[in-house]
Amino acid sequence: MYHQPVFKNRRTLLERAEKFISEIYFTDCNLRGRLYGDSYPLEFLTSFLSSKRIPFSEAVSQNFAPYKIGDTFGPTWCTCWFKVILRIPESWRGKEVHLLWESDGEAMVWRDEQPVQGLTKEGEKTSYILSECLGDDDPHSITLYVEMACNGLFGAGQGSMIAAPDPNRKYSVHKAELVVLHRDVRETLTDFEMMVDIVKHLGEGEQRGYQALFTVNQMVNLCDPAQPDSFPKARALAESFFTQRNGGSQHTVHAMGHCHIDTAWLWPYEETIRKCGRSWVTAVRLMEKNPDFRFTCSQAQQFQWVKSWYPGLYAQIQHFVKKGQFIPVGGTWVEMDGNLPSGESMVRQFLEGQRFFHQEFGIYCKEFWLPDTFGYSAQLPQIMQGCGISRFLTQKLSWNLVNTFPHNTFFWEGLDGSQVLTHFPPGNSYEMKGRVDELVNTVKNNKDKGRANHSAALFGFGDGGGGPTQLMLDRLTRVQDTDGLPKVRMSTPDQLFSELLADSALLCTWSGELFLELHNGTYTTQAKIKRGNRQCESLLHDIEVASSLALGQDKAFHYPLEQLQELWRLLLLNQFHDVIPGSCIEMVVEDADEFGACFLTASAKGDAPAVFNSLPWERNEVVQLQEATGPPSLALVKVPSIIIYIFCAYLHICVYVPSRIDSLSSATLDIYREALSDGCHGNQFVMFDDVPLYWDAWDVMDYHLQTRLTEVVEPVQVVSPGGLRGSVRFTLRISPKSTVTQEVVLDAMSPYVRFNTQVEWGESHKFLKVEFPVLVRSSNATYEIQFGHLQRPTHRNTSWDWARFEVWGHKWADLSEHNFGVSLLNDCKYGYSIHKNLMALSLLRAPKAPDANADMGAHLFTYAIMPHAGSFQTAGVIQSAYNLNYPLRLFKTSTDTAPWSAFSVDAAAVVLETIKQAEDSRGTLLVRLYESHGSSVTTMLRTDLPLQQAWHCDLLERPDHTQPAQMTSEGITLGFGPHQIRSLLLVLK
Repeated sequence: MYHQPVFKNRRTLLERAEKFISEIYFTDCNLRGRLYGDSYPLEFLTSFLSSKRIPFSEAVSQNFAPYKIGDTFGPTWCTCWFKVILRIPESWRGKEVHLLWESDGEAMVWRDEQPVQGLTKEGEKTSYILSECLGDDDPHSITLYVEMACNGLFGAGQGSMIAAPDPNRKYSVHKAELVVLHRDVRETLTDFEMMVDIVKHLGEGEQRGYQALFTVNQMVNLCDPAQPDSFPKARALAESFFTQRNGGSQHTVHAMGHCHIDTAWLWPYEETIRKCGRSWVTAVRLMEKNPDFRFTCSQAQQFQWVKSWYPGLYAQIQHFVKKGQFIPVGGTWVEMDGNLPSGESMVRQFLEGQRFFHQEFGIYCKEFWLPDTFGYSAQLPQIMQGCGISRFLTQKLSWNLVNTFPHNTFFWEGLDGSQVLTHFPPGNSYEMKGRVDELVNTVKNNKDKGRANHSAALFGFGDGGGGPTQLMLDRLTRVQDTDGLPKVRMSTPDQLFSELLADSALLCTWSGELFLELHNGTYTTQAKIKRGNRQCESLLHDIEVASSLALGQDKAFHYPLEQLQELWRLLLLNQFHDVIPGSCIEMVVEDADEFGACFLTASAKGDAPAVFNSLPWERNEVVQLQEATGPPSLALVKVPSIIIYIFCAYLHICVYVPSRIDSLSSATLDIYREALSDGCHGNQFVMFDDVPLYWDAWDVMDYHLQTRLTEVVEPVQVVSPGGLRGSVRFTLRISPKSTVTQEVVLDAMSPYVRFNTQVEWGESHKFLKVEFPVLVRSSNATYEIQFGHLQRPTHRNTSWDWARFEVWGHKWADLSEHNFGVSLLNDCKYGYSIHKNLMALSLLRAPKAPDANADMGAHLFTYAIMPHAGSFQTAGVIQSAYNLNYPLRLFKTSTDTAPWSAFSVDAAAVVLETIKQAEDSRGTLLVRLYESHGSSVTTMLRTDLPLQQAWHCDLLERPDHTQPAQMTSEGITLGFGPHQIRSLLLVLK
């Protein structure tokens, strides 16, 4: 038989196939144009506009007015409810009937008083299936409600996605009608789409790519869009191609449905609740149709919201969790920032998250799930292991601006040596769409070829929600085992990590922090949120300690367990990775401020119990109570359990020029040494231009230019001339829009100089720092992190060093050479830059997106400079930083009160960090300690509280009954490795 020859013109054959399924070209005669058949108008469409997010029961009782397609409503953040009354034509029996709904914004379909599906054009969900095959018994008259949010998947940015929201944007419904969907066209289109993608992404040099090219060309020859009986022939060609199998050594992709929903970002918290509802109910519908579909879902807070707002949907989720299709992951309350929360806050993220998942679903998560956070602390592996988690998944380091991270699958080793199996999906995304290029890139980008032959592919619309679609599932199903592509398996996190662990002998180990070389402006942006975070962490600590000691003195004392859980959950919520970093819109900042105000109000409510009046507090012990003018607060602040020998630390300070320190010297024992470099000035304010490449609130670039302005507005005023305290105050105008007022304080016997600072800030794209050029030479600086510290280079030898031009730390950073150093302390800052001998603390930024008013207004903060002899460990820098952040709170007692020590430890390296009531035992205290110097040490924990028993436990407070603590009459003996965290359960008598 004669065949017309086919020329190997790849472009013409490929474009022919593309046009055959195009949504734009030739839709009058191509296959895409046959996707929908008959259409039919709605019987009635009415609407009601609300300025608030209201429940369904309230919405349906409102007065609905007729709505005309194309009419606008809004503005942004309003909700428009639609009542949809429809009647399906009798002639459509046996056909698949959809409600086609194309609109701006995000929508939820309600049927029979329950949410049934999300709709959003951005998330490729524009129809709701009324019947897959309309039968005689199916209802033909149906009433639906559509809840329309006046915002998109990514908020309502004015001009760009991350711009501040447009408050006046209007929204509209563009199409609302009944349609018949031709399922055979949809399935054939999917075959064509996958074949075309294989041609495009296997490349011109691949034999398999040319096989796909000629196959899809022949499919076009056989397929007549006007003749549905021609479709099976074309589909048979595709199936024959798809089912040509791989070899046994081919890479396996573990496909998991995923829907990353930022708990707040370009939308407020309340909208996130509805995003969860829309996304998760859609996932549940997919589970009903696809029993092999698996959906991973993190963040206990979001589960709690859905439980409260959508109880019917939550019951369905519980059902599918039991079936193994809806898979809770992560183990934390929210996907928190990985840098800024304190160590105790990170523990509580896991404690609250793991306990919630166990109480609600009977499981503990095995993997930490944090795909979109801006770096990962070196203490996370130890914290994970302490919470029953030995696996970690993220992909954010693929965003590195300078260096490519060398691994996708590896063991991550933390400060103390703890290791967790870690996986970065090589496709470099947590919102894949099931496309061929994503599968090809998953294999191509795998940096551990030969060491790991399994990878994750997380598919579904994310960030703003949406999640997987049926089309994504259909795509992946077609190429489960297709020659030329990796094998694709619908899988779970447990299956993925089990496969990786089983073949882990050749995996490499990465030790230390996972530093993201981007988004380093988040250490400084939205300074008020960061200050509130530090204050709330301190306040919660104090309340827990005071309540615990009251319980120890009187077992009848009612420990405020429920109230504390509520406050902790508020704090943990605001540690989400777009809130505490400051990369959120102004509405979220206002929410966080409001929560902070509620937090402080709730913590101060009520009278102090009478038991506190009899507690004998001693100044140098663990806690002091505070006297208040109103109802006394239960708040306490810790003085670290190691007493600072301040009698041997004296400072000399010379202020010759307002705001600048010309001389700073320390006289300790037999050492007298100048701390500032010759001819240089300390406390020098520096302002930089701050215009990043795109991510305004997120990024500080290496090319920023600096300007130095020190115009004196007010002369130096001597506030306290001497005695126990000496201080001076001055005001500087650093620009026409901003001033700094500062009090420099030197207390008798204090090892540091404090700078109490108020800034009136009105800048645009500027970055304010304070600098101290010190007379110290060292190739590394030390920074406090959660439960410990780490070193980073002060030089720029390699690109890895240079990329750390702006880094994060907590209460202190130190630059030391042998026997002398200088530490920079703070009470609410996180950004540092130490290059050679120049120590800088980042104070304020002024980005304009996504919050156009970020950081504008008044700011209060304190920092301190502390020259010291010896190392920072022996000089008491850690304790001094605690003292700055946890000042003594005084409580008035009678003069005959006897001193009393609640707890003490006898090793200077050990910090007693936390004292609280155990979660599951009213008569038991939980104490948490950590080794702070980086040493191996044995210490004695002493307490005057009456104890029955003491047990070691993990960070979830699960006791290890095989390991009782070594109790003697002297106390409890504890051994620590470097940076080790230990927790004890103390059972009171």
